[in-house]
Amino acid sequence: MLYYENGGKDERLSDDQLREGLFTALSALGERSRVIAVPPDVTRFHSRAGYLTEQAWRYYGDKLTDVLPAVGTHAPMTGEEISQMYGETPKELFREHDWRGGLATLGTVPPEVISRLSEGKLDFEWPAQVNERLVTGSYDLILSVGQVVPHEVIGMANYNKNLFVGTGGVDGINKSHYLGAVYGTERIMGRINTPVRELMNYASDHFARDLPVVYILTVVAVESDGTLATKGLFIGDDQECYEKAAALSQQVNIVQVEKPLKRVVAYMDPSEFRSTWIGNKSVYRSRMAIEDGGELIVLAPGVKEFGEDPQIDKLIRRYGYCGTPKVLQLVEENPELQDNLGAMAHLVHGSSEGRFKITYCPGHLSREEIESVHFEYRDPAEAMERYNPDKLKDGYNRLPDGEEIYFIRNPALGLWTARELD
Repeated sequence: MLYYENGGKDERLSDDQLREGLFTALSALGERSRVIAVPPDVTRFHSRAGYLTEQAWRYYGDKLTDVLPAVGTHAPMTGEEISQMYGETPKELFREHDWRGGLATLGTVPPEVISRLSEGKLDFEWPAQVNERLVTGSYDLILSVGQVVPHEVIGMANYNKNLFVGTGGVDGINKSHYLGAVYGTERIMGRINTPVRELMNYASDHFARDLPVVYILTVVAVESDGTLATKGLFIGDDQECYEKAAALSQQVNIVQVEKPLKRVVAYMDPSEFRSTWIGNKSVYRSRMAIEDGGELIVLAPGVKEFGEDPQIDKLIRRYGYCGTPKVLQLVEENPELQDNLGAMAHLVHGSSEGRFKITYCPGHLSREEIESVHFEYRDPAEAMERYNPDKLKDGYNRLPDGEEIYFIRNPALGLWTARELD
């Protein structure tokens, strides 16, 4: 059921409108006595989910007993990040998710479903896992809060992915990510219905019907003047809510350029992006716009590591972003990698498959480290001076010496492509 919807490509929803829309939906739900909010972490800072979580706390008061950031494989949030994102929401309400423990398996998707979704390439079973708190916490409302935006693993982020990945476990996260990588990143990004989404929907339909989940979904876009605007708010408990948000996201978050781009410069805000694990959104979201033989320059002043999880960081350093054929070979030959399919999927997602050059300008990694994972290196101070984000406008730019670039200020908020999506 859809409890509230407000959105359109020309909308610019204010804080008051977001709050009023949220309160309208929560009122329609009726009285609740024990509520948990499951918002994204600081890597989705611009989602407005932090503000909506704070407003949910103001609405329910002490009936909102827990906030569980859906960090997935990301590092736990710091106290400073919690204050920055969720405002005055009491810190004592926040719980940490551990993707390696504290899980509940709701059910198992059989191998024949995975085989069909992967076009016969995979045949494992898939556990539908969530943080055990969602099952054992005696909640009469689970508020899953987040932003719908093009995504490299599932097509469009959020909806049931927020639970099965954001609060999921090792096996579920690894295998779902690998399914997406094997199916093909560029066949998935920006699509509303994909094999990975179908997997999550199967799990919702078969195993999660007893969870009292209501989805609070935003759509946020960058305006022509470079400012952010909330284009939509959709609140409901089923797929209709997601599909309406995703359809709007396709309108406002996908940029179709006139022709393939020779040089793209992407800026990764240091307050959000501290690893290539997250910073490679610059690769995922721009790859379909870059011409063969072109270059992506990633301005990453905050990047200090490859993986936010120490084990994943070690695997990325060992194998690097080596492309699909090599990753498939490595997984087939190495049992260790079969237990880390999410990391191997990331090595696929972060590779250009040799089609264009990826040049990283990291604030805290050396040339040797960057080149060891098959990226090119450029001095970050020199690159930031030449491609100063404060002086560039989103889109096409011509520098004083005549160099032409295409600048993306926030790759996490969109998808750039030189062709229409089918």
